[in-house]
Amino acid sequence: MKKALLALEDGRVFEGTAFGAEATHTGEICFNTSMTGYQEVLTDPSYRGQIVTMTYTQIGNYGVNPLDFESDRPQVRGFVIEELCNVPSNWRSTQDLSSWLKEWGIPGIEGIDTRALTKHLRTRGAMRAVITSEVMSAEEAVRLAASSAPMEGSDFVKEVTTGKPYLWDPSDTESGDWDIPSPSQNRAPGPDGIVRHPLAPAKHHIVAYDFGVKRNILRRLRQAGFRVDVVPATTSAKDVLAKNPDGVFLSNGPGDPAALDYIHKEVKELIGVKPIFAICLGHQILGHAYGGKTFKLKFGHRGGNQPVKDLRNGQVAITSQNHGFAIDPSSLPGNVEVTHINLNDGTVEGMRHREAPVLSVQYHPEAAPGPHDAKYFFSEFASMIEKGR
Repeated sequence: MKKALLALEDGRVFEGTAFGAEATHTGEICFNTSMTGYQEVLTDPSYRGQIVTMTYTQIGNYGVNPLDFESDRPQVRGFVIEELCNVPSNWRSTQDLSSWLKEWGIPGIEGIDTRALTKHLRTRGAMRAVITSEVMSAEEAVRLAASSAPMEGSDFVKEVTTGKPYLWDPSDTESGDWDIPSPSQNRAPGPDGIVRHPLAPAKHHIVAYDFGVKRNILRRLRQAGFRVDVVPATTSAKDVLAKNPDGVFLSNGPGDPAALDYIHKEVKELIGVKPIFAICLGHQILGHAYGGKTFKLKFGHRGGNQPVKDLRNGQVAITSQNHGFAIDPSSLPGNVEVTHINLNDGTVEGMRHREAPVLSVQYHPEAAPGPHDAKYFFSEFASMIEKGR
């Protein structure tokens, strides 16, 4: 076992054991409170530029398998856990977590007190950090963390967006829901042991901006009856409208939304022209397109247990979230209504335009991982398109 260090820019240093790749990576350190779904977390493009800590104690229990990835590769700069399971046990597993991270050059550290680390970040706020199995001087590691690039002003969208437009799942083979039948059910599984459910017909054609979109978002859109044209983040409003879509979707993604002025401008031109649905970074970009501003949260919202209140009816949903910035409600124009707030800190979690068919939420309705309380938003988007016809 090789020693590893996790050093924070404020001088706090944690010592543990290395797994994954032997490397030295810097990034903003944050924590995720999900109890499952580490594969989805690691491959979520929204984590580009970040070192992720899982608050759940043991990670790696069910190994990894490519079918559950949210992108083609791990996106994190580093991975911090309390205990690594080296012997995964799951019939779908194709590889253990450590060897998979090693293949991609991603360092991990285990054996540290993640509870103490999480409490430190909640008190002091998210900050720059370094994870290393090469630099064993605590002073040098802290210096590397403190001299790394901050999250504010960073454009990581350009690193994760698609290089060219494509049609999502044209053969309808990747988007269908599936489950595992119990022996008592009279349902015959396929050769892989699962039962696949048929997809609804594709009724609506939409264009999805890829700011770092998760695959499960695209799956949920297809399940809700959308044919999805995915386009790069740099696509102009003119080129989007040339496709004559029924609606436009703005995806999740990484980095500072204020740094994406080239995207704000194009989205602004689409407001009132086509129905728009935005989530996560897309929601923040929409806020800038309205003329609003965003600010950095102290330690962000990341995990599958974030309570959100719908101000229109008082209902509360438990949601899956992953973001470090939020919209300043006082900066929004009068024709934009705040519809949802986070019950932990009161920040904006949802908006609607009072005059145009535009809605957005800060959280993840596709919930991968997390609860499915907010899944209905995909149907709301479809209803908004149908109403506008």
